[in-house]
Amino acid sequence: MPSYDYIYNLIATNLDLLRFFYSIVIAFVCLIIVIKTDKIFRLSNHQGIRYFRNAFFFYGIAFILRYVLAGPNYFALAQPFFEFFLVMGGFFLLYSLLWKKFKASKSQSSLLNPILGIFYIIALVIVFLDYFWTVYYFLFFSQIIIFAIASIISCKNYKEKGKEHKFLKLYFIAMILSFLAWSFNFIFASFFKWRLRFLANVYILNVIVFLIILYGVIKLTKKRD
Repeated sequence: MPSYDYIYNLIATNLDLLRFFYSIVIAFVCLIIVIKTDKIFRLSNHQGIRYFRNAFFFYGIAFILRYVLAGPNYFALAQPFFEFFLVMGGFFLLYSLLWKKFKASKSQSSLLNPILGIFYIIALVIVFLDYFWTVYYFLFFSQIIIFAIASIISCKNYKEKGKEHKFLKLYFIAMILSFLAWSFNFIFASFFKWRLRFLANVYILNVIVFLIILYGVIKLTKKRD
């Protein structure tokens, strides 16, 4: 059985390839989630599902931009666009949990309304600050905050309606894992020089999060068929 050091060295020498396939997997999963949730939205007209769908539309674009289109040689040029769509994906996820509090009407665009306009501006500011100072701290902090809030809200929703809607349990687990992934990513990127060994584990955790959500969406789709 290969040792952990062997696997670590294999990752280190094939990091660009790992990132490429990682982005492909995430983008493909996002595509399926978008298609499935769009079907559910058209059947139910549930506004939360509409914004949930948009979140993975933005995530899919982010990961396609990251490596599939940009490639390893042009990743620096694509980074601001990747970060913008990634941050907005998080905001759409959060908004899918909070849309009732903002009294978003069904007639409003699912991509632009006053609250989303504020999120777009915040996302642009985050991207500008990270790009200007050549850091990722603002990205990390924004996602940690977003998923901390999303974890609290999804926990509350699960306690109140978890028996009726099994998807809420998977959603809560996914939000917790996302919060942990971003927290660990920040800690190791900021305080540890040798962070490549941990990077692969963060990638795996992120893939697990997207697969959990995909599993929940597929189960939800089958239930409505």
